[in-house]
Amino acid sequence: MSGKGAPRVAVEDSEGLRVAVVAAQWHQTVMDGLVDGALRALDELGVDRPTLLRVPGSFELPVAARALAAKGYDAVVALGVVIRGGTPHFDYVCQGVTQGLIQVGVDHGVPVGFGVLTCDTEDQALDRAGLPGSAEDKGHEAATAAVATAATLRSLAGPRDRNPAREAVG
Repeated sequence: MSGKGAPRVAVEDSEGLRVAVVAAQWHQTVMDGLVDGALRALDELGVDRPTLLRVPGSFELPVAARALAAKGYDAVVALGVVIRGGTPHFDYVCQGVTQGLIQVGVDHGVPVGFGVLTCDTEDQALDRAGLPGSAEDKGHEAATAAVATAATLRSLAGPRDRNPAREAVG
């Protein structure tokens, strides 16, 4: 199981963070579980009124995440599922989505929680969707990671002349 060794993520000071969840529509049962897990995590973390945006599929996640990051959200949670088929389509979509979401985070300095399941079978996806009987809740994990990173980045903010990297080195 891929969840072995996962850290316990503590989130401090998430008050006032603006968070958006962008979710694909393919594989509705899996997506419903991922979205529910992400929204439950945001509620538990005290994030008020997260925005939920739906897009057709996982391939559309990066452009929507980019638009949300550009609108000033402190974190974006990207949720989707790609299930391997009999053609190379799986590889192209997974690579494109992953690279696109990484680029959004790097270009905008906004954490993007990666809740895109890349599975060989639908059963693997269901087992990670946070549904009753699922072994993992990747929607919850992605939202928690995005908010924890946003809170960490906010803690680095300070006066313009302050250089946290220099202070850490001594």
